[in-house]
This record gives sequence, C-alpha cells and structure tokens, in this order.
Amino acid sequence: MLREICVENFTDIPRMIEAGANRIELNNDLGAGGTTPSFGVIKQSIKYAHQHQIPVVVMIRPRGGNFVYNDDEFTIMKQDLQVAAILGADGVALGCLTADKQLDKVKMTELCAMARLLKLDLVLHMAFDELSEDQQLELIPWLVEHDVTRILTHGGPLGTDILDNSVRLKKLISATDGKIEILPGGGITVENYERIALELGVTQVHGTKIVSMN
Repeated sequence: MLREICVENFTDIPRMIEAGANRIELNNDLGAGGTTPSFGVIKQSIKYAHQHQIPVVVMIRPRGGNFVYNDDEFTIMKQDLQVAAILGADGVALGCLTADKQLDKVKMTELCAMARLLKLDLVLHMAFDELSEDQQLELIPWLVEHDVTRILTHGGPLGTDILDNSVRLKKLISATDGKIEILPGGGITVENYERIALELGVTQVHGTKIVSMN
C-alpha cells in the first residue's frame, strides 16, 4: 500500500518517512488547503526525500480560496511549476476551474503540456471535487488524453465521511479503465486507511495522518 503523506513545510518530513510514508505531497499553509511552498523548502525536502528514495509531489497553488485564477496568478503557477522541475520534483499537484465551476481546459492544457515537457507527473487535486459527478465522469477521457497521472479526490464535499462517498469513488475508478490513477484522500488516517483501501480496491491513499507519528 502506497501511503502519500500531505505535509506542510520540511519540519516533519524526516519523521514521516521514518514512520512509513511512501510519497510526499509538499505544501505550504495547509490551513488554507495547501499552497506552493518556498524555493528553500522545496529544495531541502526533495534532497532529503530522494536520499531515502521517496518521491515528492509539489503543490502548485498561488493562494488559498477558490481555484479560479487570473492571468497574473496563472503566470505564477507556470513559474512555480518550472521551479519545482528544476529542483527535482517528481510531480506537481494543481487544478484550475472557471468561474462557472467547470475545469478550465485552456489553463489546464498549458499546464499539462508543461508538466509533460518537464517530465513531471501531474496530479489534478481536489479542485476536481467541486465538479458535479457527471462532469467528473465526462472529464476522465480528456484528462487521460492530456497525460494527467492521477486524480486526488474525496469523492464528495470534504466534510463528508469518505466511506459515504464510496459508491461515487468506485464509479470514478471504474470509469478510468486503468488509464489514470484515482488517489482517495480526505479523512484517511493510519487507523482507517487499510479498510478504506480494501473497500475501494485501491493501492494508494493520501492524508495528513496517514502514518503514525508516535
């Protein structure tokens, strides 16, 4: 079972790796839902994680709040994506929506092309969960076509129990036909991840409490 730890800053990374984390999603400001970490944090985190053969996915998000970005914010995202690649990231997590709650295919097409060129995995983060179930299912072929590696999803609003969303998550997993990974996250802990993974039939899970830090 691959356990991806969602982490803020560098501080706890050594202990998290020691506790069994298999992949890191690196953020700043998890209180705001995760934003792009600093150059120094990215560089040191990747250096340490790679010494322990642990891949790092860097959050590319210029601010908290919604996922509708203006031109300046989009430029920042593109520059941060390049920085993550230069510093050796294995992947980036990002997502852009339009004001009417659709995936912003114009911006996402450009970001997907950049990630592909820079040989980065691209993760569509929980912006995906703001889309309707029909939209999500319709989008999967588009995401496959644009080389999105995986979708991080709770299967519903973040305040809900992820097991209550298992029907929707199973539909998504089935619709991917193995062409794109579904990474369940949100409310998954060291106590329940095995049960959730078994219920959904997945081999990777994501969370801030996915390993025991005792």
